[in-house]
Parts: sequence; structure tokens; C-alpha cells
Amino acid sequence: MIRCHLLPLLIAIIYTGTLSGQQALILEVQGWHQVDNDGIWLSHEHILVDFIGADSIQPRNWDHDAVIAQVTPYLEELKTHKVEYFVDATPAYLGRDVLLLQKLANKTGLKMISNTGLYGARNNKFLPKYVQNISAEDLAQKWIAEFEYGIDGTVIKPGFIKIGVDTADPLDILHQKLVKAAAITSLKTGLTIASHTGKAIGLWPQLKILQEMGVSLNSFIWVHAQAEEDNNNYLKAAQAGCWISLDGLGWEVEKHLGKLVYAKEHGILDHILISHDAGWYDPQKEQQNITPYTNIFTKLLPELRAQGFTEKEINLLISVNPAKAFAIDGKN
Repeated sequence: MIRCHLLPLLIAIIYTGTLSGQQALILEVQGWHQVDNDGIWLSHEHILVDFIGADSIQPRNWDHDAVIAQVTPYLEELKTHKVEYFVDATPAYLGRDVLLLQKLANKTGLKMISNTGLYGARNNKFLPKYVQNISAEDLAQKWIAEFEYGIDGTVIKPGFIKIGVDTADPLDILHQKLVKAAAITSLKTGLTIASHTGKAIGLWPQLKILQEMGVSLNSFIWVHAQAEEDNNNYLKAAQAGCWISLDGLGWEVEKHLGKLVYAKEHGILDHILISHDAGWYDPQKEQQNITPYTNIFTKLLPELRAQGFTEKEINLLISVNPAKAFAIDGKN
């Protein structure tokens, strides 16, 4: 029997005429796309974030034309650096807007990837009230429906699952529910889980839940892993099989450089993702202060080369690893 989440993959492969199965697929706002190891990725960025809270957020709080006018110059800068894939990590109830992403993809040529899921970090400010009483199974069905039918009444589908937890062990009870719902969704759809986590104390209980539910840990991204102070925990996470996302390069190039050197010296570069967590348009502010998406190319990569990183190792970080991490290829 063909697993349900593989059906759209087979349809996409047949449609594109590729029957060999040699190329994995991603799901971007414009649909299924074959991905190879040559395209350059930004694997954790933001176009728009609204911190007003789940009880108050409304898409009408922002105007698409105004947002596009503000952010397009920053996206156009990426053409110089040949960026092809842009992962927008803004979850629902924090400003996820797939129609806005689609317009920007059409305008810039970037392949933009959105998400399903919910964000529990910051004491659940961004969780809608229904999460209190819904089961993990029913919550997962909401996310699976977005994958099968589209987000917010559109035909645009998520390319990964985004959740967020507050760093703790044990996890907040609602955050345990988010992880379980993400596990169910990943097993059904093949989508990778990216979890806003921070320090490793909040990582281990998530991995335990996922393993108990049968999720392969190469379907999990430890987001904001740069917050961890004990580099040995990167070795433990890599050995477990999960992806380690060092995604604060919009601000902390030197901190990331040291961690990347450590990863190279200890043979775990093949588990590392890098990005800026940059942007973003904030509807609550009259004056926008958008952080560019370019530090990786203008600051980090020259430093890595000076530290002896080869082009193959750099390609691993900006192309090969993210292509594998976000591939929807039945990893589970």
C-alpha cells in the first residue's frame, strides 16, 4: 500500500517526467519543486512578523503593497549571491501570510517556503485559545489538512512544520502537545519539523517524544541552536540524527564562526544549517528597521574561507544540508 503522504510526491514526479526518484522534492508556495544540491538556501528567515498576540492578530493589520515595497530591495540583494530558496519561518498567529509570500516569489523569482504548525514559545502568547482543549491528534489533523488542501482558503501548501517551545525540561504541557501533533503530521505528510528551541535543555524532551512516536530524527531541526553554550551538546544532537540550525547570523557572525569551526573539527558539518533569522516587516511599528539577509555572503563565508573551509564544505552548509533537511521524501 502506498502511504498517503507519498501520493502527492508520485503525482509531482510523474507530472515533471522524472521517474528515477533521484531528486528529492520540496513544497514551495508555487507548488512542488525538484531540488538538487546546487541551489543556495536561506533556511530560516522572515518577511513579516507581528508580535501583537494570537488574540489580536488580523491579516488586515498590514497592507501587501506596503510590505512588498519595503522588503523587495532586501530580497533583490540576494540575486547577487545567487540565492534560490528562501524559507519563511513565520508561523500562524505570528504573521504567516502565504499570499504575500506568493506575490514576493512571483516578483523576485525566489522559491519561498511556508509552514504549518503553531508557536508556543513566550509563554503561549501566540497560541490560539482552542489549543487548550484540543487533542494532539485533532490538532495534527488541522495541520495535515493545510498540507492536503491548502492554507487559509488558498491552494498554497506548507513545506515544513514550524513549532516553538519554551526552553525547559519537562516541557510545558501545551508544548508537549505541539510536539506530538508535529510528530503525527510529519509521519502522515513527510514534512520536516523545525522547532524554535534555543538551549539544549528543551531539545532532549522533544527528541524523546519524537522517538517514542516513531519519527526519524533527521526530520527534526533544532532551531536557534546557537543559544547553546556547551558545544558538546551539538555532538550529542548530531549523533541522534537531528539538524542543528545556527540561525542568528543577522547579528552574531563571530559567535557562529566559532561554532562552525567546532563543527568542522568534530566532523558534524553535515548536520549544520546556517541562516540569519533576519528581516522583518513589523506591522506594529510605523518606522521599519529591516535587517538584511546578506551577512552569510558578505561576512561569514569570507571568514570561513580564511579559516580553511573548502568550497565543498561551504556548499554543504548553504546548499546540500538544507536541501536534505527540507526534502519531502518519506524520511519517516
